[in-house]
Amino acid sequence: MTNASPRTIVITGGTGVLGTLVAKTFAAQGHNIVLLDRDQTKLDSLIRGLNLPKERLHAQIIDLLDSNALHASAEAVHSKFGSVHALIHLVGGWTGGKTIPESSNNELEFMLNQHVWTTYNLLQSFAPHIAASRWGRVIVVSQPVTIKPAAKSALYAAAKSAQESLVLTLAEEYKESGLTANVIHVKSIDTKGMGKGTLPAEIVSAMTYLFSEEAGKVNGARIPLY
Repeated sequence: MTNASPRTIVITGGTGVLGTLVAKTFAAQGHNIVLLDRDQTKLDSLIRGLNLPKERLHAQIIDLLDSNALHASAEAVHSKFGSVHALIHLVGGWTGGKTIPESSNNELEFMLNQHVWTTYNLLQSFAPHIAASRWGRVIVVSQPVTIKPAAKSALYAAAKSAQESLVLTLAEEYKESGLTANVIHVKSIDTKGMGKGTLPAEIVSAMTYLFSEEAGKVNGARIPLY
């Protein structure tokens, strides 16, 4: 269900299979799209596919670990559109297959950077603007390994758990502002339609619901989609 008026949606990781569908779906509903990515070639391809007028699109190559750059980006997005309504954070990555003693400090640092620091920097930069709009949505995709860790998944589980804690805490901190923050749990994403995992379309359908007016009371939830 679409909203009555266009919203401004920040999407990270939009050049992947899921992110591309997210961007196309919300663009088709008439919303303004903000794309933050690090791959210029893939970003250019997505921009061509969206075929949006410049006044409805803001696309930027950025390092999500650079907090200063993200703060500047948030100000630029707010300046262009007048408000920011949503953050859909899809940047991910997985490191695993090793026991804790077999794992390296570098692997842990990579996981923390991918999942914790990017989320922290994004929330610091964009959450105040989203809350100021008095209607907001923050959505991340995670994995139920955060609830029941599996063997040889410690680094990923630790980083995703921390990411979820940031998002679910945000839900409490801003619940009086009209901002909701939720986590969608999938075990795997079936990007090739092989019948194993959750289809990107199923994830986007859940996001579309969370983005609706009817989902205003869904806040601080881990939504199982597997």
